[in-house]
Formats: sequence, structure tokens, C-alpha cells
Amino acid sequence: MILPKDKKIVVVGAGCFGVSTAYHLLQRGYTDVSILDRSTTLPASDAASNDFNRTDIELVVRSSYSDKFYTELAREAISSWKDREKWGDTYHESGVLVLGLTNASSGGTYIDDAYRNDIALGAKIDSLGNGDAIRAVFPSGARACTNPSVFNEHRFAYINRDGGWANAAQGVSRLLHHVIALKGEIFLGKTVKKLLRQNGKTTGVECSDGTVFEADLVIIATGSWTPSAFPDLDLGRICLATGQCVAMVQLSEKEGDDYRDCPVVLNFNSGFYVFPPNEKNIVKMAIHCAGYTHFNEVNGSISTPRTVASDPVDGLRIPKSNLQDLRAHFRNVYPDLAEKPFVATRLCWYNDTPDEDWVIGKHPMDDGVILATGDSGHAYKFLPIIGRLVADLVEDKLNQKLVAKFAVDREVANAGPSRSGQAAPLDLKELYNPEDLL
Repeated sequence: MILPKDKKIVVVGAGCFGVSTAYHLLQRGYTDVSILDRSTTLPASDAASNDFNRTDIELVVRSSYSDKFYTELAREAISSWKDREKWGDTYHESGVLVLGLTNASSGGTYIDDAYRNDIALGAKIDSLGNGDAIRAVFPSGARACTNPSVFNEHRFAYINRDGGWANAAQGVSRLLHHVIALKGEIFLGKTVKKLLRQNGKTTGVECSDGTVFEADLVIIATGSWTPSAFPDLDLGRICLATGQCVAMVQLSEKEGDDYRDCPVVLNFNSGFYVFPPNEKNIVKMAIHCAGYTHFNEVNGSISTPRTVASDPVDGLRIPKSNLQDLRAHFRNVYPDLAEKPFVATRLCWYNDTPDEDWVIGKHPMDDGVILATGDSGHAYKFLPIIGRLVADLVEDKLNQKLVAKFAVDREVANAGPSRSGQAAPLDLKELYNPEDLL
């Protein structure tokens, strides 16, 4: 049954999924949409869209996917990002340099399929056939990829000019303003402790401070906190909170100017990616991999994010071995910058699904609840339009193939294509010491 436009909708979580969902519902004429978030400020200080000093985290905006659905959707999102009236300078079209080793004998790899999808959909692609061609995509003042082994390792490379990066917190903040302009309500400092039910159906939520919000529909968009915040929903089969290692270096003003116009570099082989310097001349890098899980005494069997909010003393530290890996990969891309000290690190927490498809679906045991989560590290670039998919589901308009693709109880036949290995438990004894940053 389609929900009437005047019914109460409560969205739990003010991140990418939550804010975009509220925006699209309000645009469609829903008149009673509220967002609840545990944080007292938005974006939350430990959300995936923020970093150590509330400077915007940069996130890759790319259309290079092995799944054509995401390529098409990403190109639509990129078109929306270019609306300066709506997004200001949130999006920076620096281009994305894609590196990776082809494996034609096995029928192709992720990068092969991504390249074909980009080409088929008309992306502005330049294939790069040697090391000189790779280096030529960087500005003259930036010394990059000078080691001959870089191209020997990555015998296939291309730059997608239709892509770049976005200031994550800025994008969420701007969309929040649009939600408020559309008469959406936002309640901060509201940690939902349980779902309220009558006759097996959710009728609202109760917060840890005792506040109750009644609702005709609750949309849970709590990102990597979803499995631990709602253990009764039994999401362990489809959702897993994992931490991904991130590090940053500080450039001088001259270095920032020299490297400002570099593309995002994305190595599909290793998962390493690095951004051009932001307005504060900070360069951020990370490795897209299986990541780490974290289990605590409260939710012993459910991985729970460990952040600066839960561990103020050392919640931003990462394992020493990852710090070394990041520096080695950074050296291959920017040798003149690679010996600079790391000025900050963090674990960026994702809500991973086994197949890397999102979770956008009604809970199979409770049609008063919709889950909008399972980012798997690749949802933010779709911020302008991802809420449309959730709104379509609310209105029973979502394509049935997508209903099956994103279902909470779907059967997962294949592991996700972009990351290999298994998430490892985070060993706190392995975290780096301050001198390791140098």
C-alpha cells in the first residue's frame, strides 16, 4: 500500500542515505518528514563525511564500475553535482586516473569491465599506453609516477575526465539546508535505543533520553552503526561494520599550488587512492580493502565502529602496518611528498554488504521499517540522487530488479568485486605510536 503524503515518516540518521532520502520525500510532497541523529552537530564528528578537525573529507566521484547499473547512476549523479546553484563548489572535476593490471586470460577484471562501461556510456576517456602518457596527465609542477615500475605493474591505465572528488561534509550540509527549506524537521542529540512496535509492526522509535517519536514509517539510515544499534533486526548476514585506514599529509602553500590540479589517483589493483590537496593544502590517501572489524563488550558478536567519539584518546589511530603500506603506495605516486610526516589518521567506518550492493528494502518481518544502508564504501558520490531510490521504494515504484538487488534478505551469490580478502579484527596492540607518523 502506498503511504499517503501526510503520514509521519521518521528517518534515523543524517548521513548520505538519510539526508538524501528526506530531501527526495519532501520534494515529492510528503509533509511530515523528520530526521533524527545521535550527534549534537551535523555532520557528525565521527561520520564518514568528516575528519579529525572538521575539515571536509574528500570522497571519490567516479563512474568507473564493473556493474553498468552503478556506472549509469554515477554519471547521472555527476550531472547533478555540476549544479552550482544547489551544490556550490562541493564537487571538483579533477578527473580520475585509473590504474590496474588487466588479466585478459581470465575474461577480464574489474578495471576492464569498468573501462568498457565508461566507454559505452560516453565518458570522456583517455587511454594511457605508457609511463610518459600517465605522467602527462599531471600538471608540470607535480612530479608523479616517475618510477618505471609503476607502469610495468599497471600495464593498463586511463583517465576519466568526467569525475573527481567532492567535499563530503559540505555536500551533506548543503542538502540539509534544502531539507529545512522544504519544511523537514531535524532533531539532534537523539540516539534511538529501540523501535516501538504494535502487533509486530513498528510504530515509532524511543530515544535514549526518553523521547518518543511516533511514525507511520521508520527509515533506518544509520550507516556503519546499523547492525549494533538495531541488533533485534538480525542484520549480521547482510551488514558488517568495517574500518578503512586513512592518512593525511600537510603540504606547504607552494606544494599545494604545484599539486592542486592533479587528478584523483585510483589504483584498482591495490585499492590505494589519493586526492589532490584541498584548500588547506592537505593531501588525503586511503586503501579500499576489506578493512577491520571491532567487537566490544556491549555488542560482542556485532562489529561496532571505534571512533574518536567512543575512544577520545586514540580513536583516530590505525595499525602501524597500514601506515607503512600507505606511505609505500604514496611514494609510488608522489615521490617528492612521500617522506612528509603524516599529520592525521583515522578509521573511516563503512557498512559493508557481502556483494557490495546497497541495502534499500523493507524489513522482511516488519513492513513499518525500511533500511537504507549498506554503503560498502561507495554511496556518497550518489548523494544527489540515492534518496530517489528509497523514495521510489516508499511509493512502490522501485524497479523490481532493483528491489531484488537491494533486498534485506537477498541471496548473495558472489562476493563484492572491488575488494578482496576478509576483514580482520582490529588489534589495539598493533596501533601506531606518535613517532611512527614521522
